[in-house]
Amino acid sequence: MTQKHLIVLDLDGTLLKDNKTISQKTKEVLFKAREAGHEVMIATGRPYRSSEMYYKEMQMTTPIVNFNGAFIHHPTNPKWGIRHTPLDMKVTRDIIDASQDFKFNNIIAEVLDDVYYHYHDEKLMNMFNLGNPKVTTGDLRNFLPASPTSMLIHTDQEQITQIQRHLNDVHAEVIHQRSWGEPFHIIEIVKAGLNKAIGIQQACDYLNIPKERVIAFGDEDNDLEMLDFAGIGVAMGNGIDAVKTAANEVTLTNEEDGIGIFLNDYLNLKTH
Repeated sequence: MTQKHLIVLDLDGTLLKDNKTISQKTKEVLFKAREAGHEVMIATGRPYRSSEMYYKEMQMTTPIVNFNGAFIHHPTNPKWGIRHTPLDMKVTRDIIDASQDFKFNNIIAEVLDDVYYHYHDEKLMNMFNLGNPKVTTGDLRNFLPASPTSMLIHTDQEQITQIQRHLNDVHAEVIHQRSWGEPFHIIEIVKAGLNKAIGIQQACDYLNIPKERVIAFGDEDNDLEMLDFAGIGVAMGNGIDAVKTAANEVTLTNEEDGIGIFLNDYLNLKTH
């Protein structure tokens, strides 16, 4: 058989089509890859509760990277251990305090699969309720019981730069931040030094696969470290320019079976 590869998949915009489903062709190719002896795993910015359905649909048996590396665990092997790297509580409080000086719509803190909202907000709650998290609403300075895995500041587009500048000035050493675009303008904050590649390295060690034989697929800026780490970093056709520049290869879009078509060819799987 060919040498064993580890196939790493981002979810949104990559494995998932725009309607958040996995196409039949890509699914067939991934199952075929596993039959041929390769390993398949997910590395996503999503929490576990909103990626578990895909993990189960694909019948995976590998570790999973959630929250862009802040939470790494093995759903089917509890002995593998949990690697949870939350934000520092003091830093969290400082950020919430400082946010009061800016115009913001909401702050959301996620402690693994529990979600805390500074203000009640139906629209945002609909976006975050996948996997039925335990939800608490109220001033985070009073209600947040533990260091959050991830924090999100929901604001208006024109406030993003100011808030990000403040975060950079004060907390650059201890946090890593990135902003999302539509439909909500959000600044996402995790502890500094975290990214998907950290979790993939741990999976490589566990599965005994060198990084030269990692094939990673992504489309957004939170995939850059992972594509750089992988022996074969593959950008989706719908990916941002920076991802296409960083990748070794560019495949078709998430709507055109980009993953399935690339792997079928690269691993010579002969699916039709």
